[in-house]
Amino acid sequence: MVADLKYADIQVGDSASFSKTLAEADVYNFAGISGDFNPIHMDEEFAKTTRFGKRIAHGMVTASFISTLVGMYMPGRNALYLSQEMKFVKPVFIGDTLTATATVLEKIEEKRILVLETVIKNQEEQVVLAGKARVMKMEG
Repeated sequence: MVADLKYADIQVGDSASFSKTLAEADVYNFAGISGDFNPIHMDEEFAKTTRFGKRIAHGMVTASFISTLVGMYMPGRNALYLSQEMKFVKPVFIGDTLTATATVLEKIEEKRILVLETVIKNQEEQVVLAGKARVMKMEG
């Protein structure tokens, strides 16, 4: 269900989260869409020879969870994603359960913009992605 928060009701400190377990199909589907078939993502034998010892998910698969946060949870309906700063902190593996959280850091009233802290953690509570987003909330 898509959140339908009103800009006036959103306060600094408000947050929203969702979780998803990353499936092998997610990695294959992203490769098909993006054209990124790097063997670190796609070839188990090659990935075994890397310092990770197994395939890692595309960083942008993980980053796409921020888009889900913006469009579905915080602020949800009628949000326009303006920008994202991010750092990939740790690799994400197929089978990891990721929890993405957006927390309101600032409201810019005259432009109806929210500045969000964006964090994604794995099932071990380790941060795998951290950043800051700017989002415009456009009412219906």
